Amino acid sequence: MAESSEPLDGPVDRSCSRTRAWVDEAVRKVVADANRSADTHLHVFPLPESWGIDLYLKDESVHPTGSLKHRLARSLFLYGLSNGWIREGTTIVEASSGSTAVSEAYFARLIGLDFITVVPRSTSPEKIALIERYGGRCHFVDRPPEMYTEAERLAAETGGHYMDQFTYAERATDWRGNNNIAESVFEQLAMERHPIPEWIVVGAGTGGTSATIGRYLRYRRHHTRLAVVDPENSAFFPGWVTGARDYATGMPSRIEGIGRPRIEPSFVPDVIDLMLPVPDAASIAAMRHLESVTGLCAGGSTGTNLWGVWQLIARMLADGTRGSVVTLICDGGDRYRHSYYDDSWVAAQGMDLAPYTAALERFLASGEWSPPEKR
Repeated sequence: MAESSEPLDGPVDRSCSRTRAWVDEAVRKVVADANRSADTHLHVFPLPESWGIDLYLKDESVHPTGSLKHRLARSLFLYGLSNGWIREGTTIVEASSGSTAVSEAYFARLIGLDFITVVPRSTSPEKIALIERYGGRCHFVDRPPEMYTEAERLAAETGGHYMDQFTYAERATDWRGNNNIAESVFEQLAMERHPIPEWIVVGAGTGGTSATIGRYLRYRRHHTRLAVVDPENSAFFPGWVTGARDYATGMPSRIEGIGRPRIEPSFVPDVIDLMLPVPDAASIAAMRHLESVTGLCAGGSTGTNLWGVWQLIARMLADGTRGSVVTLICDGGDRYRHSYYDDSWVAAQGMDLAPYTAALERFLASGEWSPPEKR
């Protein structure tokens, strides 16, 4: 056993004015970044007036790093700084090849720290370039399941901090308010004709967003219900249905930012009122349909959200419910020009978007919801 030079029968002072000063300044920089950023827009999707239903899309793509994950990264950095896990010189390590890594690289650079993210070797050059734009470095693994353990190893090897978004996402955000996404939505709806929505629809990647919104709805005693949509290959929907917290598919999601091969620790199933599985072709068709109707260019997870929204609005029409529905534009579509918006890429994935696009156009024209049968 190692011997300590500190006496064990008296007070032990581990405080360091320099360390606290650095943390104070780092927190100030992160909070100042939030203060410089305006709230994200709440767009209105044009629906037939006779329906008596309003659809709002909260546009998270306008954050400085272009996605919903900017909120998560900010919360994770403040959580790590406040817990004493992040200090001057700490190397930040994450397991992410997507938008979370981009946003965490941004905040690491903001406070002067190195950032390494563990990514599959198959990660697209576009994603790598986005991470590197903010000074991040990519560490490659051959198999996606290896990302977690390799991130832990790198953090230990460098004396760094493993951010572990999949564990801490639901803990890092103050779900009672403090300008979280749920509070922001309700403040922006205050002057609308249906200020308390019937449904809020989101996807799950870490599970942090759905946990924050679901808790906030209960805390504020709103009648709003939370629906979570899930793409193909993801473990969240079957795990929610069966109640199996260890459910795993072992398969990656084709829809960036949502869906996981296993149930993640930050996923809180008991705050979810409804889960809807969504075919990947439907996600991409709905994403493209959004741009054709509104000019808003979004990523695939936004399409997943919208496919769920249309099902819920169809239910509202069927039972005569008037009210509002809110969902998220999770990120911008420009980063997917060589995938989701590329017809050759879609065809190579074996997806036929035409039946889903036709179903959306028919629904908005007639109110008749008749999606293609799953093959």
